[in-house]
Amino acid sequence: MQVTRIMFGLAMTFLLALLGCDSSVGQERRSDGGPKGERSNPYYSTTDTARLDIPLEEWERILDAHLYHVAFEKGTERPFTGKFKKDGLDGTYRCAVCGNALFDPRTKFESGTGWPSFYRPIPARVKDQMDLGHGMVRTEVLCQRCGAHLGHVFEDGPEPTGLRYCINAISLDHTSTSP
Repeated sequence: MQVTRIMFGLAMTFLLALLGCDSSVGQERRSDGGPKGERSNPYYSTTDTARLDIPLEEWERILDAHLYHVAFEKGTERPFTGKFKKDGLDGTYRCAVCGNALFDPRTKFESGTGWPSFYRPIPARVKDQMDLGHGMVRTEVLCQRCGAHLGHVFEDGPEPTGLRYCINAISLDHTSTSP
């Protein structure tokens, strides 16, 4: 009887852990911000820097559910699940929603937080905004072009800025070209 209860408990724990796994983690994405095999994003551009004013309903229709949640519902992906685990990439980190160039890979560093971290954005490509959510005062980082939530910036980063731009990996694309 006792062994049966233990086995049942272990089986339920395993089942709940399995159901809690996020199927979108590591999902292959197109260069326009959507997962492979999904609809394309006509607003994604690596050359256009004009401000976008797209209704949320349109973004929800175009983007996959997880990216939409993080970008426009100010969600946060789980730490250590993102696609950018190694440093040393050349090129540019871009907004996964619109393609705007955001970060130079040379400013990326290992913060130990589980999210990609940078000490400086590309000038005029992100905007900071006060975030009073979750009972704390933080500085939210948004894409200057489309307004997507990228993450937060903290004052505990390395030199030369002392800043740590803590960015959701799902909010980023990487291209081998410079801005």
